[in-house]
Amino acid sequence: MRPTIVNLFGLVLVIVGLVSPVAAYAFIGVVKTVEGGVVIERGGETITVDTGMEIMQADVVRTDRHGSVGMVFSDDTRISMGPNTEIAVDDYLFEPLEEKLSFVLRLIRGTVSFLSGQITKLSPESVQLLMPAATIGVRGTHVLIKVD
Repeated sequence: MRPTIVNLFGLVLVIVGLVSPVAAYAFIGVVKTVEGGVVIERGGETITVDTGMEIMQADVVRTDRHGSVGMVFSDDTRISMGPNTEIAVDDYLFEPLEEKLSFVLRLIRGTVSFLSGQITKLSPESVQLLMPAATIGVRGTHVLIKVD
């Protein structure tokens, strides 16, 4: 009986070791539509985007000249990216019961449509869209931005 307990404990340690690196990234949204070339930079890796893929904290999403992508975040914010666009999710926190809310999105280049969700409704000052030459605080519901 003792070897079984030791083997079970070892198996638990292996499973925890495999799950821990993934747990370092927080799930914050999902990809709903993809056309053309779209990749995510995550933890030093470049990942080709597919429909249903999870968006994580600190992801950098990039479309090529034929690419577009639509994403829905856990607070119901919707972001659509056109061709030749790059964004970074600098900060995202949606814990409304604890009143912990933040959405900071950096538009590096390209065209983005931003349709606000619950974070904007509950705490408009917690949403920021950063661009190379300006920062926008979102108070409305729909914003279309283009950065050359």
